[in-house]
Amino acid sequence: MDDQHKGGELPPDQTPNVVYPDDPESALHPDIDPPMPRALASGGGTRTPPPPPPTDDEDDEDSGMLRMSFMEHLEELRSRLIRALVGFGVAFLACLIFAGQLWDYVQAPGLAAFKTIGRGGFIAIDPMEQFSIIWMWTPLVASLFIASPWVIYQVWAFISPGLYPRERRWAVPFVLCTAGLFITGGLFAYFIAFRFALTFLFNIGGPMGVLPLISIDKYFDLFVNVMLGISLVFELPVLIFFLTLIRVASPSFLLRHSRYAILAIVILAAVITPTPDVFNLTLFAVPMILLYFMGVFASYLLVMRRENRRFPWRMFVYWALAVIAVLIICVAIAIARFNYHFVLRWPFLTK
Repeated sequence: MDDQHKGGELPPDQTPNVVYPDDPESALHPDIDPPMPRALASGGGTRTPPPPPPTDDEDDEDSGMLRMSFMEHLEELRSRLIRALVGFGVAFLACLIFAGQLWDYVQAPGLAAFKTIGRGGFIAIDPMEQFSIIWMWTPLVASLFIASPWVIYQVWAFISPGLYPRERRWAVPFVLCTAGLFITGGLFAYFIAFRFALTFLFNIGGPMGVLPLISIDKYFDLFVNVMLGISLVFELPVLIFFLTLIRVASPSFLLRHSRYAILAIVILAAVITPTPDVFNLTLFAVPMILLYFMGVFASYLLVMRRENRRFPWRMFVYWALAVIAVLIICVAIAIARFNYHFVLRWPFLTK
């Protein structure tokens, strides 16, 4: 053997060939399927296998996504903004026709509070105050609630081209839940929270002989702050659901840090509540805490769907029907034996 062979080097014509499984004639171990490459069997280098081709499902999802340039995104944004403003303008014109009736609804909680304490009323200080509040701002705020489903749909239609086809199926639940929670928050503020707050505020100076004569401007500012503040807070389940959808949060994380969430909710309720008493603070905070856990439940359903697990809806419906049946029985007993009756204000059942 010559010196080159002693040094472990092979002549150029005897260098090992790198053979891969697609060459059946060059395998050293034909009984292995797929055959072992010759270079791998002799301790030579390895070759990184090519990445697997995308599956048909991924191809279908990618083909379902819309590809848009930056200018096309701007054009789509412009189109959606125009449509949202047109829908909002139509709602505003409709509310403008019924501005007088809408103002009756706006001042109804204040008049009820004046009636409860037995004194006080509304006044207009500025000459333009009645025109701006009754004929401009009242229809404007009302149109926010009426046009909210259309505006939310335009928001969804703008972001939907960047979603997979399976994610676009959330369009109807997204619009219904978001607009429904926004309107439900306004109803809760109007029929429950705002009325109790006004009764407390108007009567706080009563023992000192203070007569509450409230400017409609100040009253309307308080009305809008409470209505819009609570309506936005009622969007908490939707926010939690989308944080879970984009994998920023998870149900376990939300439950583990629920104590901090409850503390933040109480602080937020103290800011929104127009009165400093504990009763009204609780009246604001308890629904917000329930909304938080409702959002955690929705995120849990989303995670179960990702993991191909099924929620026991049948058992859940049975328990829900049982609770509703117990409540109906309690209300029937209260009406039949204790002379309670329904009223269109909180707590809706009085003697």
